[in-house]
Amino acid sequence: MAKFGKWIGGGLGWAVGGPIGALLGFALGSVIDKTVDIKSDDFTEKNYQTTPNDFGASLLVLVAAVMKADGKVLKSELDYVKRFFNKQFGSERTKQHMLVLRELLKKDIPLQDVCIQIKTYTMYPARLQLMHLLFGVAAVDGEVHSSELRVIKQIAAYLGIRQADYISIKAMFLKEVDGDYKILEINKNVTNEEVKKAYRRMAVKYHPDKVSHMGDEYKEAAKQKFQKMKDAYENIKKQRGMK
Repeated sequence: MAKFGKWIGGGLGWAVGGPIGALLGFALGSVIDKTVDIKSDDFTEKNYQTTPNDFGASLLVLVAAVMKADGKVLKSELDYVKRFFNKQFGSERTKQHMLVLRELLKKDIPLQDVCIQIKTYTMYPARLQLMHLLFGVAAVDGEVHSSELRVIKQIAAYLGIRQADYISIKAMFLKEVDGDYKILEINKNVTNEEVKKAYRRMAVKYHPDKVSHMGDEYKEAAKQKFQKMKDAYENIKKQRGMK
């Protein structure tokens, strides 16, 4: 069979542009060239089309960077990503994404360049959602490895995530001292009224409607983040005897 990888990869690189386009073009070309039973029209610019602000493409590249961080790729991590994409894009699109992801895992990822592109085209609430999903991938095996945490922290910095927001999302996945307070972005010594104000502020910031334009599955993931924030507030209320 003829090799279509370079042609397809070049087309995808043109469609999305930038470092993300280059990475996806490479990965997609590799999939096509290595899979002998694939039809030449199974992967084309038309049916694997993406854009510079494609959230799914951004997530795919960043997920690969996090999964590679500890030097091993776990089945639980792949299954987590597969479930997420399957709900969002359907089985056929997910099959394509997973094939591309496996090739991305073999590629060095220019993290800073990729994140600058994402920051340019993606609004802040969506970037917060990216962080939550990356922590979800890292934590799916029951712990977040120090190397994974280091990569996620780098991604947060490159994406322009505020330190308080990074600490808040991290506390949703890692058991930490005063973790409930960190989720609400306050310290333990604040007054009850300040706790209530913090909850109202965070309820606005993490409300699922902030990412409703991204699709039902992203909104569902945002609901999980919102629920963790509510749980933190309820825990603090119980500890303090607040009404």
